[in-house]
Amino acid sequence: MAIIAARRYAAGQPVDTALALTGQPRGKVPARAFDWVGLAEPDEAEMDLVRRQFGLHPLAVEDALNPMQMPKVEAYGPTLFIVARTAMIEEGEKIAYGQTALFLGPDFLISVRFGSTRSHAALRARLEADAQRLAEGPDYVAHAILDYIVDGYQPIMEKLESAVQDMEERAIDTFPEPSTIRRIFRLRRQLRRFQRIVGPMEEMCERLATVELPVIDPAARVWFRDVQDHVRRTMRRMVGLMETLASIVETASLLEQHRQGEMTRQLAAWAAILAVPTAIAGIYGMNFDYMPELRQPWGYPAVLGLIFAICGGLYVRFKRIGWL
Repeated sequence: MAIIAARRYAAGQPVDTALALTGQPRGKVPARAFDWVGLAEPDEAEMDLVRRQFGLHPLAVEDALNPMQMPKVEAYGPTLFIVARTAMIEEGEKIAYGQTALFLGPDFLISVRFGSTRSHAALRARLEADAQRLAEGPDYVAHAILDYIVDGYQPIMEKLESAVQDMEERAIDTFPEPSTIRRIFRLRRQLRRFQRIVGPMEEMCERLATVELPVIDPAARVWFRDVQDHVRRTMRRMVGLMETLASIVETASLLEQHRQGEMTRQLAAWAAILAVPTAIAGIYGMNFDYMPELRQPWGYPAVLGLIFAICGGLYVRFKRIGWL
């Protein structure tokens, strides 16, 4: 069986570090004790074994085995079923998703992970080191797992923010290359999908923090409210990134239009300057016998002087108005 850990805790201390999963209904659990079972990608037979031992609802078990569920919380009698989505950043700025389902009962907590490489071993060790908190029961452990999942969103946002900031700075200097534009649209697509995942997570945490649900102690709702705040901050950062990505192309286009306008003005100014000698030379190149000053010895330098004077005047004028 894909059991990562199966332990019983009493008063915050582990009393059975190798809890047997036999498929037989459990006996009476001592007061202030609960079982915490962690499963990773179990099959249907293994989940059926756990279902019979802990009295889980078949519909909840079916949903737990489907790794494409959206975040939600549902009550099945005295048992609470919670689905959370995990996420981690991979190479190429691609976000990989997983799923963690929690079965929360009065004296047990079962976590079922699919697709997530972040083990709960470090979290379990940290909770076991704080017996006072662990003694608060399975609802506190459920909060700790959800908080651990949401904390996993932060490295994703940090890496994406760093990439977006780099693209934003470069877009100010030069218009983005086609590869950069494709990267921007890939990031926007990734963020939109991430938003569809995180949005229901916020709703699920809000329900845990505000609605009266079985197994959740009213005093524990403040912990779930803290998780909800973390999700909201992630959502705000995500919206900010999407707006920044949308503005990068727009800002780069405006800057590029400005640069092209400057180039167009410079070309127009030089074209106007060069048009003067071209026009005068064209007139005198028509080879007529009778033209002004054609037979005068000072005619040639006079025409050249006129050309230089007009071109110089145009150059000074265009320089003053910023076209050159």
